[in-house]
Amino acid sequence: MSLLSRFAPDLVGVTRKDLLADLGAGSAAAFMAVPQGVAYALIAGLPPKMGLYAGMLPVIVGSLFRSSRHVQAGPTNAVSLLVGGAVATFVAVNGGHPVAIAATLALMVGAFQVAAGALRLGTVVDYISAPVVLGYITGAAVLIGIGQLPNLSGTHGERGHLLHSVSVWMQGLDDWDPLTLAVALGTSALLVILNKVDKRIPGAIVVMALGIAADYAFDLRGRGVKTIADLARVPASLPPLTLPLLTELGALLPLAVAATVLSLVESAAVGRSLAAKSRDHLDTNREFIGQGVANLAAAFTGGYVVSGSLGRSAIVYSSGGKTRLSGVFSGIIVLILVWVAGPIVDHTPIASLAGLLWVVAWNLIDVPRIKTALKTSPGDATAFVVTALGCWTLSLDHAIYLGVAISLILFLRRASLLTISELGIDKTGRLREVERDDSAQLGHVPGLRILHVEGPLFFGSSGELRALLDTQIADDSVQVLILRLRRARGLDVSTATVLSDAAQRMKGLDQTLILAGMNPLQSKRLERSGAAAIIGAEQLFPHLPKWFGAMDASIRHALAITGKSSPAMEDYLAWRARQGPKEDLENPTKSQEKS
Repeated sequence: MSLLSRFAPDLVGVTRKDLLADLGAGSAAAFMAVPQGVAYALIAGLPPKMGLYAGMLPVIVGSLFRSSRHVQAGPTNAVSLLVGGAVATFVAVNGGHPVAIAATLALMVGAFQVAAGALRLGTVVDYISAPVVLGYITGAAVLIGIGQLPNLSGTHGERGHLLHSVSVWMQGLDDWDPLTLAVALGTSALLVILNKVDKRIPGAIVVMALGIAADYAFDLRGRGVKTIADLARVPASLPPLTLPLLTELGALLPLAVAATVLSLVESAAVGRSLAAKSRDHLDTNREFIGQGVANLAAAFTGGYVVSGSLGRSAIVYSSGGKTRLSGVFSGIIVLILVWVAGPIVDHTPIASLAGLLWVVAWNLIDVPRIKTALKTSPGDATAFVVTALGCWTLSLDHAIYLGVAISLILFLRRASLLTISELGIDKTGRLREVERDDSAQLGHVPGLRILHVEGPLFFGSSGELRALLDTQIADDSVQVLILRLRRARGLDVSTATVLSDAAQRMKGLDQTLILAGMNPLQSKRLERSGAAAIIGAEQLFPHLPKWFGAMDASIRHALAITGKSSPAMEDYLAWRARQGPKEDLENPTKSQEKS
């Protein structure tokens, strides 16, 4: 298999028709990237050119390295809001230039994401619950809308928590500018109308172009309406070479981790959404690496932290993009547009961008999904509400950590790492799992209990294992307990300690713990931990090549200890004798039913 077919199967056999389709899809994404790049840089409190630069080389290299042929890297609203708050707070406390700090943050995020992909940590994002992500996006949407209030009214504003931002804005309302408000509300109204008429109309680029035209025609800047030129001019140039500040890596670590988590969760969600529609195979680890490489490119070419853009990725898919080259074309087109006509962007009214962002923020608030999260379960509702409130009362990086903590708590509450079932003997003499409705129909031996354990034996499941053993020890009817570990995986010092402690307690109560079906590694770890000596070598029955061999031996040993049997056990022993030697199977408890 060639490298191309392995890492970029969509480019194998690409045709001229495919290239034309990619060029069309890339062009559509590029024309959306220009107004979004400027608007999202405004959210991040960074020069508008950084949002444009983030839509150039990062998009190109990200498309080449990721597994999805549709996902487009670039600045996004949620990541921009996180970066803006983080950079502003860092500069206020530690000093430094926001541009250099943002580039350093992109470098760290890129390195973390590439490392996560190389270590195959793609499934980690599955442990961050959907209500937490929804709560963050909703909270961020409200903050985006509130953050643009000063730009809508042409008044002073300050970054900060929700109530602080609203309070400062309201104090300056005496100086509101009617023309600025008219431009902002007119932009919002026009964008909403265009979206309702036909979603294929590039509303963002239309309203941006009209805002620029209005400044040229009516000299809006001369009439008091601020434009991009009042923030920082966009030069007609290629992306510059930027050098991150390596001296600030330690101080930026908490912010970088939060931005990494948000970028990966957002990118993975976009990739999975489009893969479900296109039926493409999505490799989450490759997505991590592709997103990381895109952020590394942003760090050295004047951009800031990028993520997977839902809007631009959806446009590429709906426009018929065939391969990952659509992203390459998109980045190249943005580069050419800025190189040739960068200063034209300077005439964009800030109020026009604020009106655009108000519509973006409104569209981010997914009311049906919020209702579903609130009514599905108390845990989901709590996760959503607490995360959203965290966005409004904490710094956004802390809100990310809060959301991750809630996800882990919910996972630990709901997760059952071990599957434990009791084995009994049916009327035909076969040993099988006891179901709730048939326990009375299965035979048992007085004083003997057999439990089948499946799942990982490690510190995370040690509490569950301890609770199981405590229940059995407290049962006066149990004289001998057999734990069948044939399908249990691993064994560490935590679970070995649980087993040895239980064995000691059972000896004091004239009970016996027997372990059956251990693999060689489990047996070795029982010996190294000292658990084997405490349990007793005579109570350990490692896996045997013979089908159900360890189980048979442990049952006969248990019968010798109890000195009891039962008609059901006699039926089982007779049935086993008739079977003769057979090759061991992966799941004997179920395979017996097929015999």
